[in-house]
Amino acid sequence: MALNKIDRRKFLQTTGALALTASAANTVAAEKVSSPSENLIKEFYKSLSSKQKAAVCFPWKHEKRDYINNNWNVVDEDKYSIGTFYTSKQQQMLHAAVKGVLSPEGFRRYEKQMKDDSGGFGTFTCAVFGNPEAEGFKWVLTGRHATLRIDGNSIANAAFGGPIFYGHAVGFTEKPHHPGNVWWYQAKLANTLFTSLSDEQKKVALLEREPRDTSAVVHLKGKSGKFAGIAGKSLNMPQKKALKNTVDSLLNNYRSGDALEARKYIDAGGGLDSLHISFYSRKDLGDDKIWDNWLIEGPGFVWYFRGAPHVHSWVNIGNPV
Repeated sequence: MALNKIDRRKFLQTTGALALTASAANTVAAEKVSSPSENLIKEFYKSLSSKQKAAVCFPWKHEKRDYINNNWNVVDEDKYSIGTFYTSKQQQMLHAAVKGVLSPEGFRRYEKQMKDDSGGFGTFTCAVFGNPEAEGFKWVLTGRHATLRIDGNSIANAAFGGPIFYGHAVGFTEKPHHPGNVWWYQAKLANTLFTSLSDEQKKVALLEREPRDTSAVVHLKGKSGKFAGIAGKSLNMPQKKALKNTVDSLLNNYRSGDALEARKYIDAGGGLDSLHISFYSRKDLGDDKIWDNWLIEGPGFVWYFRGAPHVHSWVNIGNPV
């Protein structure tokens, strides 16, 4: 059964936890997905000429398949950008496939980010790993401040097909309130939680030095991991609601099936109580104590929002083994 056809009424969501049904297993098996986006990638793959396949199609076990960075291209951007290397019909298929893995609001945000940061969707690059006409495949979109994946759940135990990245730079060093940045609203929600903390809680939640802005940050620590910051289980109910609202705002930019899968992995790791949130005092733009850099992390969850000098967001959600 496709993820987007699971009856959501079977899932209990409270302000105290992001919970599945009580029978949620520790191991969450991948379910094959056949959706408009996956079908469009299959159609796109069939339409490729032999020259195009030689340039952008790779074996399943290729080092770039799960690679992540803040500004990279899976193939040569000068030769193989979406707007120049593909036919008009192929470009339309790719555009529609990306639109399909995002919520309407998420798509609007990504579209503006791509235009501001790189000149638009056509400047980005993509590649196919594996064979969409066979069992497993992954399509990867890359470029400045965006890495997205479409895999039909070919990757077991990983939401979004593996680590993803998003960002936005209205200017290289943005003003303290980040005017025009499509992602800054997420930081404002996270800071709403911080302002609700007691003085003692703030001492636990506020750290000095933020994690490095590298792909190493997306490593999942699992159930035996140690996490800094304040734990969801240490929050009162209004504070837990603020944490839940922040997590929801992050996930709601993506299609419902992917967001639901991500929530399954959160629940498998212990729910909202298992998540920790940290804020970082260093690199506070404007010295306004609206913390630009923060991290939500749990056994199978990493969402690192680096807002200074502009937004970089590193994301990885999977089975918390």
